[in-house]
Amino acid sequence: MAARGTSASVPAGSMWCCLPWACCGEGGTGHIPLKEMPSVALDTQRMGTDVVIVKNGRRVCGTGGCLANAPLHQNKSYFEFKIQSTGIWGIGVATEKVNLNQIPLGRDVNSLVLRNDGALYYNNDEKNRLPANNLPQEGDVVGITYDHVELNVYLNGKNMHCPASGIRGTVFPVVYDSAWLSVLAMLIPARASSFSLIGV
Repeated sequence: MAARGTSASVPAGSMWCCLPWACCGEGGTGHIPLKEMPSVALDTQRMGTDVVIVKNGRRVCGTGGCLANAPLHQNKSYFEFKIQSTGIWGIGVATEKVNLNQIPLGRDVNSLVLRNDGALYYNNDEKNRLPANNLPQEGDVVGITYDHVELNVYLNGKNMHCPASGIRGTVFPVVYDSAWLSVLAMLIPARASSFSLIGV
């Protein structure tokens, strides 16, 4: 069930775990129940005071920022959001020290974000910008790849070729808005097959 802009077939929150060695123990039936792995979602403990998280941690509304509930530990990670309505928003990565009440993010060393105007900001410096004819609109899917050095942006599955870097340390996916944004997935898309599922 791939969303618009994704080519992966594994929906977020649908990762399953099976322990093959468990069936071989004494008294085993040969059948092992599958256990759902924890899904990556927006963290209601790490969000701005005027942020509201709905849809089981998959949609942010209100004003302010919110971190995901899992850091980006893998060497290469991918996540994406769908823009549900226009307004002021940002998507990227941030450390736990980011001020989620002060938007837009990207003003200091604690966040690297794509803003609604197509600019990528880190430490109050514009690091790159999407082409003017490719600014995200309502209904578009914005994907982010991050390899602990460089952040890249995808728009509806297409690489925008506008990398940005600078942030250091343990980072989390972050989103801020005064529009509605929905987490679509934290996936392994075919277009970025060397990137890994985050948080699981």
